[in-house]
Amino acid sequence: MTDTRKPAHLAPKAAESPGLRPLYRQVKELLSRRIADRVWQPGELIPSEHQIAAELGVSQGTVRKALDEMTAERLLTRRQGRGTFVARHDEARILFQFFKLAPDDGVAVFPESELRRVTKAPADADERRALGLDPGQRVIRIARLRSLAGKPVISEYLSLPERLFPGLGEAVAVENNLYDLFASRFGITVAGARERVKAVLSSPEDAELLGLESGAPVLAIDRIATAIDGAPVEWRRSLCRTDECSYVNTLR
Repeated sequence: MTDTRKPAHLAPKAAESPGLRPLYRQVKELLSRRIADRVWQPGELIPSEHQIAAELGVSQGTVRKALDEMTAERLLTRRQGRGTFVARHDEARILFQFFKLAPDDGVAVFPESELRRVTKAPADADERRALGLDPGQRVIRIARLRSLAGKPVISEYLSLPERLFPGLGEAVAVENNLYDLFASRFGITVAGARERVKAVLSSPEDAELLGLESGAPVLAIDRIATAIDGAPVEWRRSLCRTDECSYVNTLR
């Protein structure tokens, strides 16, 4: 049966149409906000469906539908016999959801990283457009080289809004698993990303880093990563050597 009750704290705003905002989506937004606000921490067991339903004054079926969507979006993870947990950005999750480059003759593994430089500056026009920044706002720029089995395969450039990641690259070290660092240290959970992929010719600098001749073709992956609320939090440009690797995307 469809749950038609609408508790006051979940009621749609006057400007919104109830028909466009099912109750389970209102519940999902409220629970997602608890993750974004770090009320529920990565790896933490969340209350049961029954407890959440009683707290919010909705049916257990409404809560289950909200949690199902959050699990499908990998914000939550269910463990048989143990309950539902806030998902962590561990290496296995990133390999499945975000890292798509795999060796042609082996299974996907989490890449190693060599930090090349970290700088801070006012965002340029491209960074402002990608990250939705205003003129004068600053970014953290990270350049690193990523390897599989000791062989450099990705020359990577990242731009991050400085206001979201205070101290990164100074008091806070740039770790290999950045998305786990974003969540655990800064309270920012990367929930999705939009990627554009195309073949380009390598620059002299990137070709040297990747062990290629200048102008050799590489796969360019342009990614804008977004937080739970849909706000852009990272712009990443990856130049990939693909003579022994492939971009693998599993469709479900």
